Order: sequence, then structure tokens, then C-alpha cells
Amino acid sequence: MALGPQQRPSARTVSPESNGAPTAQHAVARLAERGAVHDAFAWFRSHARELEDLQLEVTAIPAPPWGEAARSEWMRTRFESSGLSDVQQDDLGNVFGFRLGRDASAPAVAISAHLDTVFPPGTPLHVRREDNKLWGPGISDNGAGLTALLAIAGALHDTEIEHEAPLLFIANVGEEGEGNLRGMRHIFAQKQWANSIGPTIVLDGAGADTVITEALGSRRYEVSVTGAGGHSWSDFGVPNPVVALARVIQRFSETSVPSKPKTTFNIGTIEGGTSVNSIPQSAAMRVDTRSASVEQLDRLERALREAVREGVAETNRRKRQEGLKAEVAIIGDRPAVDLPADSRLLEAIRAVDMQLNNLSRIQRASTDANIPLSLGREAIALGAGGNGGGAHTLNEWYDSAGRDLGLKRILLLTLALSGDPEE
Repeated sequence: MALGPQQRPSARTVSPESNGAPTAQHAVARLAERGAVHDAFAWFRSHARELEDLQLEVTAIPAPPWGEAARSEWMRTRFESSGLSDVQQDDLGNVFGFRLGRDASAPAVAISAHLDTVFPPGTPLHVRREDNKLWGPGISDNGAGLTALLAIAGALHDTEIEHEAPLLFIANVGEEGEGNLRGMRHIFAQKQWANSIGPTIVLDGAGADTVITEALGSRRYEVSVTGAGGHSWSDFGVPNPVVALARVIQRFSETSVPSKPKTTFNIGTIEGGTSVNSIPQSAAMRVDTRSASVEQLDRLERALREAVREGVAETNRRKRQEGLKAEVAIIGDRPAVDLPADSRLLEAIRAVDMQLNNLSRIQRASTDANIPLSLGREAIALGAGGNGGGAHTLNEWYDSAGRDLGLKRILLLTLALSGDPEE
């Protein structure tokens, strides 16, 4: 779930003048001097139109939550045509492809992009090229990331760049919303992958001006209230689940939250009832809470559960009945954790940005990187270059101007982490 430029909060700056490790700077500078790397940079420019076509094509394939199968199969065929080896899909629809390095025993550098979008089945996908921009739901998040994944694989294949450690390309399911990072959770729960993956680079959305090293924690809940229901006239006086839920919302919405660490909550959906002249048998809402602090997430959960208890109890009390019951179910839980400041991965991306004279900022967000970070592994999330806007709306757009900067950045970081055979 990438953030568009208009959504980005202030963050620490990682400037070209930052003092990265000399070894990382040296390694990246040496990589940038290689003729094959220059050929790959030229490949990005010469294939610019083809990459736009691929982005339009993949965005036109529906990939709603829990419905990524068609896009997964499309990526499988593209992995194969990009020269990746041992291309495979798992039972969830995650797609994998290897590019072998000179040291087959080394942990692989993983490069991933999520397949899914936030849009439900049946959403009209009017994907098009217009006014030098690409338009369509999901064109940037994560059509841009998937296209970057294919661009890196294609450039490496056509220029025959060598590297030490193997590279593992992943197109994964279940990043958005209630997918709850299920694709990444599944991957790192499998010994086959957990034992073979080293650092992870997550490609999500557009841009080249951020480095997401701080995983934003979130918890999501479904609150349901049930009762006997009945006719609005003959059963008047029966406790109403919608009224109880309204009281719950009123109480919870008054919960105070700190600005530091930034903590938020949102009531995203509410539903219930069958007709205007029926007392509903049930009502439900879904709540999203976010914070950089686990303690604040715990506090919000306690506040929500207390609001549910009090709101339902008051509704029953006013009707002098005990007809309503409530349940709070956790439907999403993303860990809050930060990449250590002395991480090799952070040193490498700083050296890359210095080499490219690219000004970037450390930022906090909720991405697939949350999972490896929560397991004590090195992971970051990067934009795929270019610019985008209107994320999670039908008017989402992507401008490919500047895409090559993002791709250069990803390529240099990948090669730096894998190791230069000439070094």
C-alpha cells in the first residue's frame, strides 16, 4: 500500500551528503562504473515504452483481495520470458523466479512486489494512456512495482550482468487491506524460503524519494452486535444492534491519541439491517488502528473493547433487556518495528542515493517489509520511480517521467547487496 506524494508525512532526510560506510560507497561506485551496468541503465531508457505497455497490461488484469490468480499466472509467464529460472507458484499464488549468482550457496537477495489491489471484484478497470500519463485503478499501486520487478529482471538478462549471491524475484499476494500481508507471512513461514532469503527489497508504488525502513504497526477489527430483531411496530422496544453500534462509535471516537508517536484510528465500514421497517438482527463495523508504538495499539484496543462493552450494556439497560451480544474479532495485525540504524541494507541504499545524487527520506509505512523486519531480518521498501497519485481510487494515475532513476536505484542496490564478482 504505497503512499502518494501528497500523502507523505515529514520524515528524516537521507541526503547525498550523508556519511555512509566507505566500503558501501566504494562498492556502489565500482558497480556504477561497470560497462554492463551502463548497458542496463540504457536498457531502461530504450524499453521505456515497452514498460508502459506492460504496466497497462498487468493493471488491466483484476487482482481483488483474495482473487489474484489471473494476475499471478500472468506474472509467472513474464518471469519465464524474462529469463528467470526455476519459476514456480505456491498454493496461495505467490510467484517466484531465480537469477543464479556465482555463489549458489549464499542467501538470496529477494526483490518483491505485491500482486493485489484494494478494488473488489467487478470494479471497472478503465486502463488507458492519456495526456502522457497512465490511468487506471492500481496503475501505480502496484502496477508500478510489478513493472519494476520485470524491468530489473529483463535488464539483468539482456545485459548479462554477473553478481555473487542469487537473486529471488517474488510477486506476492495479499498485501492490501484485509489481505493482512498473507503472502509474505506464508513465504517466511516456509523453511524453503526462510532459510534461503537474505535481505529483502520491497517495491511498492511510485517515486524514488523515500526509504521505508520503519514498519508502521496496525490492527484491524470487526465489531459485530447481534440481537433478536423484529418488526418496527409490533416488536418496538427490542434492543436494536444499530443503536448499540452507534453508541459504541460515539464512545470510541472520543478516544484521545498522541501526535508523537503518531497514532490514528478509523471506522471504515458499517453495515446492518434489512429494511427500514425492521429492527435489525445484526450490525457490524470495521475499525483500523495504526501507530509506530505497540503500546499505543494496545491502548486503542482496550479503548475499543471498553466502548463495545459500555455501548451494548447501555442499550440493553435502556430497554431493560439483555437481548444484545457483541463480539470483537481481530481481522488484521501488522507489526511495528524499525530497521536498525547500523543495518548493512541502510548503508547500501544511502550509498546508492549518494551515487545517483538522489535526495531521499526515511519514512514509516505499512508494507510487505513489515514481515521480514518483525522476524529480525533486513528489509526496506522503495518506490519504483516515476510519479503517481490518486492511490486507492478509480482515478489513480502514473507518470513514467523519472522511472529510470527509480530503476537505477533498485538495480544498484540489488547488485550491491548481492556482491560484485569483480570486487
